[in-house]
This record gives sequence, structure tokens and C-alpha cells, in this order.
Amino acid sequence: MISSLRGTVTQLTSNEAVVDVAGVGYLVHITPEHSRQLRTGSEASVVTVLIPREDEWTLFGFQTVEHKALFVLLRGVTGVGPKTALAILSQLSTSEIADAVAAGDDSVFRRVTGVGQKTASLIIVTLTGKMPQAPGRSASSDLVAALTGLGWSERQARDVATDITKTHPDQPTAVLIRLALASMAGSA
Repeated sequence: MISSLRGTVTQLTSNEAVVDVAGVGYLVHITPEHSRQLRTGSEASVVTVLIPREDEWTLFGFQTVEHKALFVLLRGVTGVGPKTALAILSQLSTSEIADAVAAGDDSVFRRVTGVGQKTASLIIVTLTGKMPQAPGRSASSDLVAALTGLGWSERQARDVATDITKTHPDQPTAVLIRLALASMAGSA
């Protein structure tokens, strides 16, 4: 499969680029943000995902391996196809996605064209515990964001998050949330 391309950008729109690699032009679907980073006539490296279908093969391109990994995670959600996954990446930053998943806030995803209530909820459920840690964020801060998003006070959330992350340091956020809620329910 085609996992990356390096060549000259010969055509560019806000959603597509044609990258010429050794005389072959590859049409790559990209986000508007990625498009702003590219220039017609200049050399570009694009990390790609090839989606083969019965009637066509489509390339989706990304600036980084992390963006590609997030695209793959989003595509794993029932009801999220490649174009919807790319639309989500076009309209939301990686940190907005990570924060929404950590807080269980599906309203963030409902702002994306083509994502309804059911799909937004499925995104939250499917990605909880699977999101890569955002740079500069700790498990404790993700847990505090999730707990405050669920209605607990900032102080309560911080106290419980400190205890839970100390006693369970290598657990994914989803497990930490369950442990924190069980702890908070026991003390209420």
C-alpha cells in the first residue's frame, strides 16, 4: 500500500493536492490546514492512507504520523467513513478532539458537518481510552477535565485525580475515570 509520498506539488486546492512522484501524479485528499502548508511547485512529503474501494482507490494525506493515527482511530468508529474522519480533522484540532473525548463532550463533534448525535456519542465511546496523550498534558489533567465535564467541582476532581493517578499510574484515561467515579461515589 501507499503509506507516504514525496514529490512536487503540481496542483493544490483547499481539500486536495496532486503530488508528482517520478512522473506520476497522485491525487491526495487533505485538510484545509494542510493545504495552507503546501505550495504549488514545491517539494512535499505527505503521510498517506490508501482506501481501496470497488470503484476507486482514494488517498488521504496528513502532515504527521500522529494525524494519520487519529484518522485511523476515527475511521474505526461505526458510522465514520474516511470523508467524515477527514472533515473532523479539518474542523477540530487534535487537542480539541482529545479534550472532548476525555470530558465525554459529544457536542464538540456535533459541530462537524455530517456528524449527528448518534455518531458523536459513538465517537466518544469508541475513542475513550484510545486517544494518544496530548503533548504537555498529564493523565491527571485529562482526568480532572473529564470529572469536571461530568459535573464535579474542580477541587474535588483535582483531589481525586491526584490520588487515582498516583495509585494507578499506567492506566488509560477510561480506566482512571471509572476508578475516580467509583471513589467519588463511595465518598458521597
